[in-house]
Amino acid sequence: MESIPTVAVDGAQLVYHRIGGGRPLLVLNGFGATSADWDPTFIDRLASSNELVLLSNRGIGGSTDDGQPFETAKLADDAAHVIEALGFERVSLLGWSMGGFIAQALALNYADRVDKLVLLSTDSGGIEADLASPDVWSKLIDTSGTPNEQAQRLLFLLFPNDVAESFYRLFGDMVAAARAQLPVELLNRQAAAMDAWHRNGVASQLREIRVPVLIATGTEDIVIPPSNGLKLVNAIPDAWLAQFPHGGHAFVAQYPQALADLINSFLALDRSVLRPV
Repeated sequence: MESIPTVAVDGAQLVYHRIGGGRPLLVLNGFGATSADWDPTFIDRLASSNELVLLSNRGIGGSTDDGQPFETAKLADDAAHVIEALGFERVSLLGWSMGGFIAQALALNYADRVDKLVLLSTDSGGIEADLASPDVWSKLIDTSGTPNEQAQRLLFLLFPNDVAESFYRLFGDMVAAARAQLPVELLNRQAAAMDAWHRNGVASQLREIRVPVLIATGTEDIVIPPSNGLKLVNAIPDAWLAQFPHGGHAFVAQYPQALADLINSFLALDRSVLRPV
């Protein structure tokens, strides 16, 4: 049986998977999600042009940890350690939702390690961020009910209703099986880290980001309102913004090919084109 590759870092063993070839791209998933939970069409298309390093954060997706509370900066430290351990000089970063929080912290705290930055369905944290309604947030972190009930609740947060119904019919059992594997205490620690991000965040530091940045949102995201994409693109020098119509929080799964093609094009462009002097 083939062993799963891991990197040891500060009380944790972090699981990662490498696929594809080309420029290195570290891929960071969101709340309650693992390296295995990405849309496969999206990942395959990205891997056609990039070497992906798909990381599962500490305590989830086979990654272990010491059970201690953590904040976003800790998860960014973990990711930086993986970059170093794998021998990469610099990598580009792709982060979705909470993974976008980690990617921003990584780009600010380890600027010499980052080539380009792709932020999907995310916000800068702090009081400047536009938050989900209390009802949406409470549903997002709710771990009650059967795995199928949790899956249905989650899908109707991640997608507009008509799309959510279709996804639940097609993938509800798969999502439920994944939810059944998630430790509640880990979800609680991730939720606490997101709460801390929305108290502190990095909004005041965004002008310090000196790498090319692509921001993409769904126009009907109720988990991280798309207005946050506008705030990010206005705060980060020379950032690009793409908005996907009728896209929910998980618009990646609604537009896997179009989004992957956009990201591939962005990553392939010379930095002088992206950041004109």
